[in-house]
Amino acid sequence: MLLSILTLFIAFIIPFVVLCIALSISFRSSEDREKCSPFECGFDPKNTARIPFSLRFFLLAVIFLVFDIEIVLLMPSPLLLSSISSHLITTTLLLFFLILILGLLHEWREGSLDWTL
Repeated sequence: MLLSILTLFIAFIIPFVVLCIALSISFRSSEDREKCSPFECGFDPKNTARIPFSLRFFLLAVIFLVFDIEIVLLMPSPLLLSSISSHLITTTLLLFFLILILGLLHEWREGSLDWTL
């Protein structure tokens, strides 16, 4: 019984002491010089966070993510072609490449890939 109480006491005291030490070490003032200066982006942290965002940058980032995910989906295709020599897999991969190239040509013709505009 005494061993259970001692174990329970240690289980509660040691984490409490570590938590108090961590909080006292990491305490910072609210007017820290680093918080008042702009971070790497150059925005003033005291102003509103609702600043205008470049929609063209957002669209380019979304297009990059879509094409990046499609590349990841294409990575196991050489293994499929080497292990199973099926006409269905070859046709599916060619159709996937065709859709990918048509999507790229559409985005290029639409002007979504031109960053300078």
